[in-house]
Amino acid sequence: MKKIFSFYKNDKFRFVSLSILYLLWTIWLGNYWFLLGEIIIFDLFITKKVWWTFWKKKNVEKQPKLLEWADAIIVAGFAALMIRTFILEAYTIPTSSMEKSLLVGDYLFVSKINYGPRVPETPLSFPFVHHTLPLTKNTPSYVTWIKNSYHRLAGLRNVERNDIVVFNFPAGDTVCANFQAVSYYELCRQYGRKAVWDNQYVNPQTGQKVFGKILVRPVDKEENYVKRCVAIAGDTIKLVDGQLYVNGKKAVNPEKLQNKYYIKTNGTPLNPRILKNMDITEYGRLAMNEYFVHTTPENIEKMRQFSSIEQIVKDVQPAGQWNPQTFPHDSAYKWNEDNFGPLYIPKKGATIALSLKNLPLYRRAITSYEHNTLKVKNGTIFINGSPATHYTFKQDYYWMQGDNRKNSADSRFWGFVPEDHIVGEPVFIWMSMDKEGNLFNKIRWSRLFKIIH
Repeated sequence: MKKIFSFYKNDKFRFVSLSILYLLWTIWLGNYWFLLGEIIIFDLFITKKVWWTFWKKKNVEKQPKLLEWADAIIVAGFAALMIRTFILEAYTIPTSSMEKSLLVGDYLFVSKINYGPRVPETPLSFPFVHHTLPLTKNTPSYVTWIKNSYHRLAGLRNVERNDIVVFNFPAGDTVCANFQAVSYYELCRQYGRKAVWDNQYVNPQTGQKVFGKILVRPVDKEENYVKRCVAIAGDTIKLVDGQLYVNGKKAVNPEKLQNKYYIKTNGTPLNPRILKNMDITEYGRLAMNEYFVHTTPENIEKMRQFSSIEQIVKDVQPAGQWNPQTFPHDSAYKWNEDNFGPLYIPKKGATIALSLKNLPLYRRAITSYEHNTLKVKNGTIFINGSPATHYTFKQDYYWMQGDNRKNSADSRFWGFVPEDHIVGEPVFIWMSMDKEGNLFNKIRWSRLFKIIH
C-alpha cells in the first residue's frame, strides 16, 4: 500500500496525469493558447525553477497553520469556480411560474455539460455572485475591460422539446435599478422611454423618482430564468384557447400543467384545508360565492364532484382580444397568451423573406441578438446600411413557457430565447424549503434529490 501511495505522489506521475487532463480540457475549450499553461505544469513538477506559491516561504517544511488554510482555500475556491463555470451550478426557484413541476423554494443543480458550457463573456468578475455585488443594490459584480465573444463548448446534446431549461432573460439586457424584476421594455411601453430614462415619473405618495438608474448587462450577467422549452428552432407554433400546437400538431402537455379556473359555489365557502390537501396553493376569493384557482386538470375533475360547486370555467382570453403586453407588442398582431400565432421560430442558417408586416416579429432578433443595425426608410428595410428583402439567421432560437400557464411571464410576452442565452439543464433538486411551513415541516423531504424531467 505504501508503494502504491508513493507512486501516486511521484512528481513525474502527477505531471503526466495533470498534463493529460489539462490537454483534454484545452481541446474542449477550443482555445489552444491555453497550451502555454503546460509550461507552468512542467515547472511545478519537473524543473521547479519558479516559486509559484508565492504566498508561502521557500524551503520550509512546516508552514504556519494560517498559510496552510490559505493554501487550501485558494485551491478549493479555484476548483469550485471551475465547476460552477463549466460543469454544475446551483440555482433557486424564486417564482411559481413552473408550479407544480418546480416549486418556489426548490434548490436545483443545473448541468452545464448537457448543452455545453459557455465560455464566460465577462471573465473579470467577483466569484460566486451573478450580476450585483453582495450588500449593494446597483454595483455590478463584473467589469467589461475584457470581453469574450459567444462560444459554447461541446455538450452532450442539444436543447429538445419539453426540456426544462435555465437561460438568461432575453429582455434583461437593460433594467431599471428600482424595478429589476420588471421588464425595462415593458416599462418603456407603459410610461414612455423618455420618462423612464429621465426619471420623470414620480411616485405621488413618496414624491420620489421611481425608476432609478438604468443598468445595461452583458448576456451572461442577465437574470437567470427557468422555463420549459416547448418549441425549438425551425418549429412553427400556435396557441388555440390555451392549447399549444407545434408544426400543426397538438403538443403533449406537461404532466403537472396548471391553468386558471373560475369557480362558483352554492354559497358554501371553499375549504382551505381541502385545497391544501389537493396541493392547491394559488387561489383567491372574488365574491361571496366566486373563487379562482390555479391547478391541474386532474384536480379540476375531482372538484367537479363536489356538491357545493355549481360551475367551473377555464380562464381563456378569446381570439382577437389583443393584449398589448403580448409579443410582438404590435397592433398588427392581435394576440394574447391563450390565442397566439402562428409564429416561426428562427433556425440558424434559415432565410426568411423580410417585409414590413413580419418585421415586428424578428426585429429584436436581428438587432439585439445578432447585432445588426436596422432602419426603415420610405418603406424599405435597411440592414447594416443595405436594402434587405431577406434575412438569414446566425443562431438558433427557442420558445419557452412556464408550466403554470396563467401565472408565467414567458416567451408569449418577450419572444424568442437565443441559443447564446442558454445556461444549462436542471438535473435534480438537492433541497426544497417551504416558506409557509413551520419549524417541523419547513423542508419538503419528498423532493430531496428528486430527478427533474
